Amino acid sequence: MNDFENIKLSKQLFNAIEDLGFQKMTPIQKESYSVIRSGKDLVGIAQTGTGKTLAFMLPVLQDLKFSNQINPRVLIVAPTRELVIQLTEQIKTYTTYLSHRILGVYGGVNINTQKQYVAQGCDVLVATPGRLYDLAASGVLQLKSINKLIIDEVDVMLDLGFRTQITNIFHLLPEKRQNLMFSATMTEDVDELINEYFTIPEKISIALSGTPLDNILQQSYQVENFFTKVNLLKYLLKDKEEFAKTLVFVSGKKNADLVFENIAEDFGNESCIIHSNKAQNYRNRSIKQFEEGKNRIIIATDVIARGLDLQDITHVISFDVPAFPENYMHRIGRTGRAEKLGKSLLFFTEKEVQNKEAIETLMDQQIELLEFPEEVEISYELSPDEKPRLKEISFPGKNVRRKRSAGGAYHEKLEKNTKTNQGGSYLRKKKKYKKPQSLGDKIANQKSKKRK
Repeated sequence: MNDFENIKLSKQLFNAIEDLGFQKMTPIQKESYSVIRSGKDLVGIAQTGTGKTLAFMLPVLQDLKFSNQINPRVLIVAPTRELVIQLTEQIKTYTTYLSHRILGVYGGVNINTQKQYVAQGCDVLVATPGRLYDLAASGVLQLKSINKLIIDEVDVMLDLGFRTQITNIFHLLPEKRQNLMFSATMTEDVDELINEYFTIPEKISIALSGTPLDNILQQSYQVENFFTKVNLLKYLLKDKEEFAKTLVFVSGKKNADLVFENIAEDFGNESCIIHSNKAQNYRNRSIKQFEEGKNRIIIATDVIARGLDLQDITHVISFDVPAFPENYMHRIGRTGRAEKLGKSLLFFTEKEVQNKEAIETLMDQQIELLEFPEEVEISYELSPDEKPRLKEISFPGKNVRRKRSAGGAYHEKLEKNTKTNQGGSYLRKKKKYKKPQSLGDKIANQKSKKRK
């Protein structure tokens, strides 16, 4: 039975959904459809991989009528460039049989080219906060026609420091609009944003961020240090059938580069790396090749831990333990999607045990500990972060105070220090004149002389 037959959908939309093979609606899609169509503000909390994009786009597209106006009517704001690209492509598949114009804009590419696209007009605009504000500030993009604002992964945007841009965007939008917000977590910052800009929103919570996904097998290895983790990673990745499509998360760009360099000799043709310092074209190409199966390994920072819908990932390996336990949940959410079985491996050192326990407390579940393979070599080399930092040795120099001689705090100055500045010889020899008389004094003196 097709769930989409039971809701009011246009024939064009239904055919597009049918072409994509969707038949069963997820809980977030079922509960949000009627609320969004009613025009109410909505806050949807659901784990990643639960079909949030279709949840907010289906009712929006159903009510979006044809128009040839230039200014967009629907605005979708997303935190990363990759997510904007993915959302744009997904929405285009939903509008296969419709004439709606979908445009995605993001940083890292020429803004002048995007200005030309904006000037040609669109119905649905998908954008990162920074590039959206830049286009609006330039005057090319007009937001006065926006009647629906959708913020995807708002907690990530706030974590990335986009609060100012988001606030500025709210001020550029017309007051009369519908606000929709979808996220995997609800933080105090998000709640504050809702209270300030949303009007009595309907809240739908499908699954909390700390709820582990039932279809993901979570396991872990306790490892000696960074380069032993590298040896373990290379040992595991040699099994190409088991680790057919693997996403390796590393905290920090420098460490991600270091991991990538160390596995390049063994898996150079099969691996790629993604983080914010990489060019946008390289990042796009890496994701495309990973999706097409040309590369089976991606080394990445948490920049792609949220929102991206990467299909058929067999394993997610957390090379290190993230500082925030919620980030672990977002990482493993890349696998086990669409009710398929996924696998997650966590590498941790003795120093990371506390962070691992914080994750287990959040999930209320223990992560299975596997025995460390005997075949893997224990490395005694330390990474730059693991090397002890040398303390700076201070040497006595000019700035060190000399010890005072014994005695009272006050003493007679030396003769050379008793001299005062008398000015140059000219000033010392200059004749001192009396204060000049006023006109009244002069007249008085003259009168006194006459009397004499």
